Amino acid sequence: MGLSDEKDRIVINVGGIKHQTYRGTLRTLPGTRLSWLAEPDAPSHFDWDDKHEEFFFDRHPGVFAHILNYYRTGKLHCPADVCGPLYEEELAFWGIDETDVEPCCWMTYSQHREAEEALDSFGGGALLDLTGNDDPDPEIAADQGDGVGDEADEMTRRLAQGDSPDAKAGGVWGRWQKRMWALFEDPYSSKYARWIALASLFFILVSISTFCLETHEFFNPIVNRTELELVDNVTVEHVYQETETVVYLTYIEGVCVVWFTFEFMMRVIFCPDKMEFMKKALNVIDFVAILPFYLEVGLSGLSSKAAKDVLGFLRVVRFVRILRIFKLTRHFVGLRVLGHTLRASTNEFLLLIIFLALGVLIFATMIYYAERMGADPTDPRASDHTHFKNIPIGFWWAVVTMTTLGYGDMYPQTWSGMLVGALCALSGVLTIAMPVPVIVNNFGMYYSLAMAKQKLPKKKNKHIPRAPQPGSPNYCKSSINSPPTPHKAPLLPEIKFSGKKP
Repeated sequence: MGLSDEKDRIVINVGGIKHQTYRGTLRTLPGTRLSWLAEPDAPSHFDWDDKHEEFFFDRHPGVFAHILNYYRTGKLHCPADVCGPLYEEELAFWGIDETDVEPCCWMTYSQHREAEEALDSFGGGALLDLTGNDDPDPEIAADQGDGVGDEADEMTRRLAQGDSPDAKAGGVWGRWQKRMWALFEDPYSSKYARWIALASLFFILVSISTFCLETHEFFNPIVNRTELELVDNVTVEHVYQETETVVYLTYIEGVCVVWFTFEFMMRVIFCPDKMEFMKKALNVIDFVAILPFYLEVGLSGLSSKAAKDVLGFLRVVRFVRILRIFKLTRHFVGLRVLGHTLRASTNEFLLLIIFLALGVLIFATMIYYAERMGADPTDPRASDHTHFKNIPIGFWWAVVTMTTLGYGDMYPQTWSGMLVGALCALSGVLTIAMPVPVIVNNFGMYYSLAMAKQKLPKKKNKHIPRAPQPGSPNYCKSSINSPPTPHKAPLLPEIKFSGKKP
């Protein structure tokens, strides 16, 4: 092929915007859709306008400018004013691999995936797990009653409901399974689900309050216990004192546990995927918080030493009841935002811990030798005038100093130690200040997504799809084999698009 063919110009009209380039430029990425335009028979397989001598594509013109620039420069950048899913769709249409995006734009391009996952989480994953049907259940909608007209309730319902399942699919059991699952899992699916959520919230607060009150001395009076022991065939009576929690707190906790057991069993029975249900952390917390109470009640009537040892252990591990506080994430969006922020900021937290560990090691060593420099020559161990008798003791001082807590239980007493202490405090401020903005930005991003989901208006009637028209990208008129694809782009369908203008 001659040089004139390589430099032959070609006009491409994308969304009404005309672009001119050379056929040789389009051939730089073989196997892509634009490279096919450089073939001699391209006018017979694409939308070709004989009058204006141009190809026409009804696609996004702004994105195409960046696509064409990739052929010219070999660098694929992502426009900042285009939503990620749209840019991803355009790359797939033109046959360009998304991994070709430049590193400077990769975060801008890929962040939409995390946003979509967060929106799904804020949008009630419990209902979305059942089916992808977008039509709400009319019976569930009827249960919402007078709250339908309230804009605030509608926003709250949209926040966690998302797409409701079709309650009429799957027969009687399928209908009741989905309704009962939504009743106990999604607080915003109906007014009855909100009542269940309020009851669960009440029992959670009562259980946590009872757990805290059990440790107060007012609810733990001292009682005398008598124990008989056989010594040399003589029965000896030993009297000792111990604390005993008032019985009515145990009854209150028992009522709460009965409710939690009922709620947990209902969610297990009507769960659409039992294995997935047991893998979730909140469900494991529910089970672990309920089990010790029943074991303690069952062993309380036994008098054997082994039973008493197990009973004592169960009373110690009752602290797991405090984990019920995490169940509030089903009812408060702010807690879910915090959870997403912590998961997204794992690298930043790890970086912060590494920075602190290095600073603690360095300044604990420095304060130890700095204090020994000003020690009294008659005190070889330098233990009379300083708190830092060894480096491991200095770790605690370095931690509280770098985190700007400063308990005052340990402090330098020499001028050299004070200088090290000042450097340690300043370094701690800088060390903590570096990763924190990233964590704050993550929280702001997820909070904005949650608010966007909350203010999302209710979907209206759907558009009725119609058959592809001639000239549209989805209109297929002929099917031919595509050229070889040495480029690493994804394989395009083995069809060419046609539909000549009259």
